[in-house]
Amino acid sequence: MKNLFKECKPFKLLIIGALLTIAMGSLADLWMPNLMSKIVNYGVLKGDIAYITRTGALMVLVATVSVACFLATGFLSSRFSAGLSKNLRNKVFEKITSFSLAEFDHFGTASLITRTTNDIAQINNFAAVILRIVVMAPFMSIGGCIMAYSKSPLLARPFFFALLLMFGLVIAIAKMTVPLSKIMQKKIDAVNLVMREKLNGVRVIRAFGTDEYERKRFDRANKDLTNNAINMQRTVGLVMPVLMLSMNGTSIAIVWLGGLQASYGGIMVGDIMALTQYVGMVLMSTMMLSNVFMMLPRASASAERINQILLTNPTIADDEKTTTPEKSEGVIEFRNVTFYYPGAELPALNNISFKAKKGETTAIVGSTGSGKTTLINLIPRFYDVDQGSILLDGIDVRRYSQKTLRARIGYVPQKATLFTGTVEENIRFGRETASDEEVIAAAEMSQSTDFIGNNADGFEHLISQGGVNLSGGQKQRLSIARAVVRRPDVYLFDDSFSALDFQTDAKLRKALSEQVGSATVFIVAQRVSTIMNADRIIVLEGGSVVGIGNHKQLMKDCPVYREIVLSQLSAEEADHE
Repeated sequence: MKNLFKECKPFKLLIIGALLTIAMGSLADLWMPNLMSKIVNYGVLKGDIAYITRTGALMVLVATVSVACFLATGFLSSRFSAGLSKNLRNKVFEKITSFSLAEFDHFGTASLITRTTNDIAQINNFAAVILRIVVMAPFMSIGGCIMAYSKSPLLARPFFFALLLMFGLVIAIAKMTVPLSKIMQKKIDAVNLVMREKLNGVRVIRAFGTDEYERKRFDRANKDLTNNAINMQRTVGLVMPVLMLSMNGTSIAIVWLGGLQASYGGIMVGDIMALTQYVGMVLMSTMMLSNVFMMLPRASASAERINQILLTNPTIADDEKTTTPEKSEGVIEFRNVTFYYPGAELPALNNISFKAKKGETTAIVGSTGSGKTTLINLIPRFYDVDQGSILLDGIDVRRYSQKTLRARIGYVPQKATLFTGTVEENIRFGRETASDEEVIAAAEMSQSTDFIGNNADGFEHLISQGGVNLSGGQKQRLSIARAVVRRPDVYLFDDSFSALDFQTDAKLRKALSEQVGSATVFIVAQRVSTIMNADRIIVLEGGSVVGIGNHKQLMKDCPVYREIVLSQLSAEEADHE
């Protein structure tokens, strides 16, 4: 929670204004019972109408000031809580965008969504009441105790006893709810995870007829959350009955003892009424404060979860002194690169060395899990190597700023990802400043103009979330166009042609070689026909290089490559190629 208070500093004026209005409103409320007792004691009993009128008018004025102050407090506290939530969301979002894939793997997408939405909402709710209640309740309690004691020290004793009892109860229950609050947020993570997988995989779920299984899976996560919430509310539910019993018992004791004193002139009737009002004020403040104590554990748990994000240092960060090469050629070199995934015992890549020059195409093949995608992901620094180094134009990629490094790379991921918007906006995502002619040229090169032209609105055709209104091949082609319009020095195609038919694949590769012939190209592919004409083919097996060369060399010298080729082509076709 300490870091949360630091985030409140930009709102000093709002906080000070709220504190002042709370103080003025509380003073006005504390003065009201005193004025009422004077009316009863000196106006009603003595029949002084003029005194009643003057004091009544003063009470109306004080009530007006009280209402105005608390309206202002509500406005200022709302601005404070909304502004705090806005700033937290911005900071969390900015922090998440700086994370490497290792941090995403650690937190999980569902948890990051929960922290950005539900956890910040908990803090927003807590901040909305903290100024109005946490400040006002002690002010009213202390002031009420002083005023009650000034009226009658004897009658204030049961009141003080009840107050201590209630504070002790609130603190004890607050401690009991802390672990339940932490578990609550984790249960919400689990519900979000199941719901997100259900929505993303709705086609697969329906195709395999597993709707009932998914319903049961969601029901389990939902019941866990519900049971935890019930346990928490049962604990919190003890507060209100005890507080009401204490408040009503204290009021009865004051009226009873006050009546005895009034019978022999020890106290005036107006003072008994004022004491009853002060008891109500103080005990009501305590009840409101108890609600804050009930909210505190969950807000504290949410603040801790948000701090985990804000205090996490990305494993991939720019050096204090970054560099930019004089020449931009796009030469990539791996020098004895070894890489482990976090927590893995064996390396995903082991002692990889090769050099890819400008204008060359380097293909990477291998069985599933051999490390092809991992190798591609190391070039733009989605992960950092554990041993060895990767050089771009003779400079270690870790010496570049991430922005500079990735600006020189056109990346097409294994899973084609498109964003909500038009076709043009998705292509221009590669380079916002691209001209209309460059966008059209990129679409033509990627063989996308045929299906774009089939839509009445052409490049203005709206793509749904995740590109669900496009086929897999169409998404891949737009992803390639997005990379081409960037005009980078290095292209990374991670199995980006798998959803294309052979004819489209051949046309696209021909157009690609003409368009990006001067760039360094990396292609990860399972389809042998896609990579047979590459200048260099790297064969991976278990994270290690088992062969480097062109197609003919590897057919002779690399059994693993020969096995891959012959599993897709006949011996005559392989030799002919």
